[in-house]
Amino acid sequence: MTDKWFVIVNPVSGSGRGKKDWKKIFSLLKDARIDFKYVFTKYRCHATELARESIEKGWRHIISVGGDGTVNEVVNAVLTQNHVPTTEVTLAMISTGEGKDWGRTIGIPPDYKDAITTIKNGTTFVQDAGLVKYYDADIQKKRYFVNVVGTGYDAFVTERANYMKEHGCDGVVPYLSSLFMCLLRYKYTNVKLKIDELESEDEVFSLNVGICKYNGGGMMQLPEAIPDDGLLDVTVIKKLGKLEVIKNVKNLYDGSFIHHPLVQTFRGKTISIESEPKIYLEVDGESLGRSPFQFEIIPKSVKIVVAK
Repeated sequence: MTDKWFVIVNPVSGSGRGKKDWKKIFSLLKDARIDFKYVFTKYRCHATELARESIEKGWRHIISVGGDGTVNEVVNAVLTQNHVPTTEVTLAMISTGEGKDWGRTIGIPPDYKDAITTIKNGTTFVQDAGLVKYYDADIQKKRYFVNVVGTGYDAFVTERANYMKEHGCDGVVPYLSSLFMCLLRYKYTNVKLKIDELESEDEVFSLNVGICKYNGGGMMQLPEAIPDDGLLDVTVIKKLGKLEVIKNVKNLYDGSFIHHPLVQTFRGKTISIESEPKIYLEVDGESLGRSPFQFEIIPKSVKIVVAK
């Protein structure tokens, strides 16, 4: 199976684009003479199960057809299986999701044909992954990630946006709509933050931790992130007035918001976050649990196909 690809298709990604566009993607894969077998996911986290089973059966090349959440599920399979070293599995992506945030940093073309050409060319890159431990009710759980984790306001917005998508609202509208609607309801949170040996406590509006630069459909929340430097990047937005938030939304898209006096950036290998009240968590665009959180870096652990 050395040269064959196991393709995992999320049919509900991109508000159904995964299913609608699969026939076209299938034809493009055939035209590129890529040898593959495909399977559709049927429920949340099914991609993790399918990817893990494929690795156990000897597959070493996996294509994720879906959004950043689907990639996250596949990555969690790669990093939790114990059959081979994680970097012996090569991961590629054809994005049918709406955000396309992970691909913006590492160079995955949004166009299907270009993405398949990238896979055919076979240029690879080994990036870091992160691990976050969080709480769902009173049970501690963990999740690996390869892009950005959001807490506080950012995660609050993502949870509402995901709810809107599940109820038929397409495109970037759910996120942008939620961005302003949640602003009216959101309350600042007292956060205790520890990054390696550095400790601080402050009222916080939002806090992001990640490997790559973008989330929220093109917002550059971690503009200085380097995906293979062995460090987690952190952006903390302190108690920023809500009108000030609205004024600075455009600066999220070019990363210049980090120069605001109430924004701080850090780097570190281990991070812990405690808060009162508890705050939300989103991982690679998927809403998960609540604080407290613990983060650590898994250096150079995910082998991916990238554009030259």
